[in-house]
Amino acid sequence: MKQKIIYAIFTLISVISYGQVDLKMKPDKTDYNGNEIVNLTIILQLNGDNLVQQSKIMLPDLSKFNMIGNGSYSQSFVEAGANSSEDQFVKQYVTRIALEPKQKGKIKIGSVLVNINNKIYKTEPFNIFIRDVEKKTASNISNDVYLNMEIEDREVYQDQPTIAVLRVYSKNMDHLRKVKNIKLPNQENINVHPVSLKRSEIDPNGYANMASQVLAVFMVFPNESGYVEVPAVSASVNTFASKNSIVSNKVKLNVKKLPEGSPESFKNAVGNFKVDVFHNSKEKIEVQKPFNVTVKVSGEGNLADLSLPKIEVSPFYEVFAPKISSFVRPGKTGMKGEILAKYVVIPKKAGDFVVKTESFSFFDPRNKEYTDLGEKKMAITAFSHDEVLESKSTVEKVNEYTNTFLETVDSPVLKTTSFKVKEKSKLNWNVFFINVGLFLSLIIMYFGFKNWQKKRFIVKEKSVSKDLGSVAETEAEIRESLKTDVSDYFAYLENLKASGDYSKFFQTFDELDHEVRSQYFQSSKQDFVVFLERDKGRSVAEQYQELQQKIQIEKYSPLTSEDSIANILTDVVKLYSLISK
Repeated sequence: MKQKIIYAIFTLISVISYGQVDLKMKPDKTDYNGNEIVNLTIILQLNGDNLVQQSKIMLPDLSKFNMIGNGSYSQSFVEAGANSSEDQFVKQYVTRIALEPKQKGKIKIGSVLVNINNKIYKTEPFNIFIRDVEKKTASNISNDVYLNMEIEDREVYQDQPTIAVLRVYSKNMDHLRKVKNIKLPNQENINVHPVSLKRSEIDPNGYANMASQVLAVFMVFPNESGYVEVPAVSASVNTFASKNSIVSNKVKLNVKKLPEGSPESFKNAVGNFKVDVFHNSKEKIEVQKPFNVTVKVSGEGNLADLSLPKIEVSPFYEVFAPKISSFVRPGKTGMKGEILAKYVVIPKKAGDFVVKTESFSFFDPRNKEYTDLGEKKMAITAFSHDEVLESKSTVEKVNEYTNTFLETVDSPVLKTTSFKVKEKSKLNWNVFFINVGLFLSLIIMYFGFKNWQKKRFIVKEKSVSKDLGSVAETEAEIRESLKTDVSDYFAYLENLKASGDYSKFFQTFDELDHEVRSQYFQSSKQDFVVFLERDKGRSVAEQYQELQQKIQIEKYSPLTSEDSIANILTDVVKLYSLISK
């Protein structure tokens, strides 16, 4: 009899609890000092598998606070009953909110609401008491944060690099994470190139028992002799209430003048370099038709800032301004890699001639001596149009003439361009006879449409000569075809910001940055900075570097706010709209 009563009680309890909703909100305490954070915990528990949450948890009016953080998680489990048939499925949602009070005194926090199965559930309101609110200013924090620029080697030659390390110190380790917007020195008598903008691990036992962290490593190239002062590095200390600036110390360099006896061809190259000149055309060079000549300077030193040797002017050819491609990265004794200057050269008359560069020399600070590489020469043989035709076989001539017809006349019934013959392919007799048959057929068509065909040839010749002579226009057309519609990315980033999906926000930004760099044929961010400085101006390049630093700092920040993401999005829209014009 007793067992039956116990079984009946358990059955009654399970029926009562089935479909039960438990919603509550509680603070960590009810009495706070003005400088303390108010932590609220909201717990929603659904007991039963027939409960459907039809709305998000609606928060009360929190306008008397600054929301400085929030997070949530959910868990599901099965609550065991007296037997397996009485097991109950439970879902639990926990949300935590961190608030900074704006005023003192008693503050009422209202109810949290949620709609479950068409029924509104709410918590009971409660009061908390805030003592005197301390007005925090960023200057209070910035007084405890110090920037220090360290340059070990302070005696260098002109245009020789020295390594600078930027460190931040603070007694409060948490303040190190609030240092953002690092601006490297910018001055006419020095050139600065970043080596690494990645933050190091925090050292808790730094100078004078203060925690320290390396914020940036960069190279300084002084371009004049004498005592050169490296200006201070600036940064900002961001809090939720305000932002303040801090600056580092200044460092004086003793820049030694380069030794006397430099060659006449010496300009400003300091390091160890090599110069090559070449062209990649496998076809015969024809008079009045352009071909490319590349001047490559490779090595290590002040490679990113040196003056490149130019191709000398000659009565045998016409040369146009080059397109510069830079592939430079930090090395041990400077910037290393290679810089390519691609020239368009047009021969003026047939015969042999030499394309040569200006003399180039550099100063090697290791050996403390000058090295004169002299001129770099490349022998060229230009042929007249008739000579180029004579050098081709009969089959090549037929194929070339047929291909010209196939490019000009495209039948709506048969796509004749598919029968074009490649010059270097192995001779295929079947294709040859097909081409001969097409050639005879097109000759008949030629006489029937003689006037029309002449007009088409004139238009075609003008367009071909224009395309060959205007390298910049062709490049612009290619860039236009690859142009990225950044407005689509902006709209998607706005949606991700509104939904709070910050990890996807940063991932989408990386995709946008990669697409825009690909539009300008720049594979790395360092190359893109050089391109922006040359094509868009130094200010745009600096904005790009600052935005990249801000993105990296915010991405790995332990606490990301909606305001900081909104500021980043504003900078992204402004900068990439300017770059993609």
